Amino acid sequence: MVQSRREFFSGPLYGLTTSPTTSSSSANIDLAWPFGKLETIDHDDIRETAYEIFFTSCRSSPEFGGRNALMFYSSHENQHNHHGDEGSSGGLSSQGPGSPSRRANHGAVNAPSSRVKRALGLKMVKRPQHTRRMSMSSLNFSSDGGGGSSSPSSPGSSPGVGSAFSTLPGRPRRPLTSAELMRQQMRVTEQSDNRLRKTLMRTLVGLTGKKSDNIILPLELIRFIKPSEFNDPHEYHIWQKRQLKILEAGLLLYPSVPIEKSNSLVTCLREIIRSSDFKPIDISKNSDTMRTLSNTAISLAWRSTNGSPNNVPHWADGFPFNIHLYTCLLQAIFDIRDETQVLDEVDELLELMKKTWTTLGINRPIHNACFTWVLFQQYVSTNQTEPDLLYAAYTMLTEVENDAKKPDREASYVKLLSLMLDSIQNWAEKRLLSYHDYFNKGTISGIESLLPLALSSAKILGEDVKIMEGEGGENGDIMLVDSTSDRVDLYIRSSVKNAFAKMVENENAKLANTEEKEEPSVTILKFAKKTEVLAEKEKELFSPILKRWHPVATGVAVVTLHQCYGALLKQHLSGTRMLNSEIVGVLQGASKLEKVLVQMVVEDSVECEDGGKGIIREMSPYEVDSIILKLLRQWIDERLKKGKDLLSRAKETENWNPKSKSEPYAQSAEELLNLAKEMVKDFFEIPIGITNDLILDLAEGLEQLFQEYTTFVASCGSKKSYLPTLPPLTRCNRDSKFFKIWKKASPCSVGVEHMHRIVNMDGHHSRPSTSRGTQRLYIRLNALHYLITNLPSLDKALATSPKVSTQNNSSGRSGRGASYSFFENVNASIQSACDHVSEVAAYRLIFLDSNSVFYENLYVGDVANSRIRPAVKILKQNLTLLNAIVIDRVQAVAMKEVMKASFEAFLMVLLAGGPSRTFNRSDHEMINDDFDSLKRVFCNCGEGLISDDIVKKEADTIEGVISLMSLSTEQLTEDLSIITCETSGIGLVGTGQKLPMPPTTGRWDRSDPNTILRVLCHRNDRVANQFLKKSFQLAKRK
Repeated sequence: MVQSRREFFSGPLYGLTTSPTTSSSSANIDLAWPFGKLETIDHDDIRETAYEIFFTSCRSSPEFGGRNALMFYSSHENQHNHHGDEGSSGGLSSQGPGSPSRRANHGAVNAPSSRVKRALGLKMVKRPQHTRRMSMSSLNFSSDGGGGSSSPSSPGSSPGVGSAFSTLPGRPRRPLTSAELMRQQMRVTEQSDNRLRKTLMRTLVGLTGKKSDNIILPLELIRFIKPSEFNDPHEYHIWQKRQLKILEAGLLLYPSVPIEKSNSLVTCLREIIRSSDFKPIDISKNSDTMRTLSNTAISLAWRSTNGSPNNVPHWADGFPFNIHLYTCLLQAIFDIRDETQVLDEVDELLELMKKTWTTLGINRPIHNACFTWVLFQQYVSTNQTEPDLLYAAYTMLTEVENDAKKPDREASYVKLLSLMLDSIQNWAEKRLLSYHDYFNKGTISGIESLLPLALSSAKILGEDVKIMEGEGGENGDIMLVDSTSDRVDLYIRSSVKNAFAKMVENENAKLANTEEKEEPSVTILKFAKKTEVLAEKEKELFSPILKRWHPVATGVAVVTLHQCYGALLKQHLSGTRMLNSEIVGVLQGASKLEKVLVQMVVEDSVECEDGGKGIIREMSPYEVDSIILKLLRQWIDERLKKGKDLLSRAKETENWNPKSKSEPYAQSAEELLNLAKEMVKDFFEIPIGITNDLILDLAEGLEQLFQEYTTFVASCGSKKSYLPTLPPLTRCNRDSKFFKIWKKASPCSVGVEHMHRIVNMDGHHSRPSTSRGTQRLYIRLNALHYLITNLPSLDKALATSPKVSTQNNSSGRSGRGASYSFFENVNASIQSACDHVSEVAAYRLIFLDSNSVFYENLYVGDVANSRIRPAVKILKQNLTLLNAIVIDRVQAVAMKEVMKASFEAFLMVLLAGGPSRTFNRSDHEMINDDFDSLKRVFCNCGEGLISDDIVKKEADTIEGVISLMSLSTEQLTEDLSIITCETSGIGLVGTGQKLPMPPTTGRWDRSDPNTILRVLCHRNDRVANQFLKKSFQLAKRK
């Protein structure tokens, strides 16, 4: 049982494990070890190394290495040797090195005679000394009695003392020395202890007088302890590997002086350490490995940051390695037979541990922080059964607070302090944020100790905790917690919320296990009664304690409960469609609870400066009118959901066929608008006063529906999907395969007759080439127009209803000008969607439906035999059909987009017609005539649909390109060379030099070098051919 009480000593150093007394509780496992995990080193390695450092640091003390060990007897034992319990006043006398003087305690056992325990408020243990001695054999640390003459430095060899485990009757038993006590506390075997003593007393005799903190202890132990001192080679190998791992940790992994990765000493030391994985390194006198190890370790340990010589080597003082070692030492102050008790000899042990400070890089502030952590950790690991440990930790925290205020704090100390306080605070606040779960009537006093510790930790950290609370959190409001009162306020609110949630969860679980189903209204009334009981419990049990830190602790708790029940009430009413007797009963129960809670708040806040007005303002009343308004909003949401369902069906089933000849728009558009009109009509028939806020909520919901429908209608692709890919630039070649085939063919058969068949099919008039897909786009356009023309009447119905009430406008959104429109945003979106659908329809009409008579055949072969007349005829028919389908008010937009698409197709024929088109300079007159014919189509397409100015503006670019085609090849090449050089910034180029290729921007213009280049590429001219070959090395057409 004694062994199991310290299980966490052999567990991971970076986490906290539980002892058998706490294995069934989760109280311990949530205290995070703040100082990180050490690589390659387990806790046993740390424990043994910590003891070696401790023993070496204290070797000048008599009981650690002197010839005559000093015995520590209490004066109480000397005077009352015949009394068992009184014969031991704590194990060590007051004459220990660095210990304050101590007088015998003849009074009560609980009165501490230890200065440390007295300062920390800890009780004396007062156990008989023979009990402590016999515990060594019960722990099975050694086989020879733990003393005697087994070691020349053992205190047991002192004359007149006798055997350490002598049990002769009537003979007083010698108390433990500090060395023996420390060995026992740290679970070091006597064999390991003797080996260490012999090494220090015999082998290191040459270091006599040398300070212990100047020794690189693992290196010296490896050098002087022989394999023969172990039971078998394997044991020695394990021991040696531990020493090398300690060297690696202190010098390489966690050095106090930063080390560069490129340092050759690092590689050398690591190679030696890795070589020891398979067999021990040779430590003989002439061993090169040992010599290299010594030189490398010494060089690394004696490095300095600024180049100045060090007073001590740095091999165990790097963070967090040193903290692991030192906290392991500090753990030894707890009695291994009762871990809730601190040894009475704590003064002497702490004074001796102080000797390790130089080696471990510890100072007073770091010691205070580590000591605070160890006390708190022990309190948690012993299942919080000893409140004195928590009080002691808090007492030490006041020292830490004083240290933290000093201006010259080192960065390593600040890091250590922050990590430790974070861990403590997180653990404490987990309980304080839910104190109903962790404290009851019998343990309520624990809050009195835990709360000051959490507040002190937060104060030292100096943090501002951002929290989200209640409805404020939902709205994005942030409360800054930066004072004691505010932090306690947070604890109260969080705990009450958790308690309320648990109450609801338990009741729901109970209902789930019963066969008879309970009406929701009955359940919500039960919650009202239980909420009142919970408020009384908070007032009677917790608030009297919390009121020391918060002036209105009860008020805060009650307000929080009021908010919690309000949220539950809101949730219950969320599924209500109409008011009934059950709902009325629920509202009456809520009103009764509210009165009780308000009275409790008023009574608690009488002494406040504002009379409690501030805290009462946090209580949003359970008003019937507000509930009705909420139900009305629920109605709005449900009706809007129907609209969303209609949209979902439309997206799946809409085929964009016209409803009828007289109603050429989609069925879904009419259904959506009818639903909106019916919703507005029913809304104003509800027998309550309608506020502007509610009207705005309804209007915003409707606008969102129209916006989503508009997006759906406009989801018809883009014009880019219909534009042909630009062919690669080539130079004209009269000997290409295409021209050879074309020359053999009759011009009429390829050009005019083919077009004639298209235009005059079966001897009848030509028919439009508009596809069904394009016609469906026209129906989309009509649907958008149908919406935009009917929205004003809906807008008017919302704005002019006589039932609108100007009262209870909570959001301040009632102010509207005379020209205000509820659907202003969606109107703009519909207009934009109309432009987009018109554009897509136009490009589909020209580049897909009319492709065979326009882009695919215009000017193929030569200009004379493939003029634009057939394409214009088909275009006129298509425009006639467009005017027949599209509603009058959007015809102008649709027609304008067709004009843009036609002009772009004509321009692409001239500049990106591919290898099937070539132009002579003389062709520009026919081309100009053809383009005039194309322009006349749109100028004469209707009464004022497209003005001449708009046609002229859109035609400017094409006319500029046609004018380029009228220029001579020499002029074109000269213009291209000059413009290309100017735009590229290379200046003039010599004859025959290659010009940079002008980029294709797609924005063709008379002054654009890429446009001029394309005119030359289509010029059927030998000069152009030679220029393109020399200047750009363009390939011939195939």
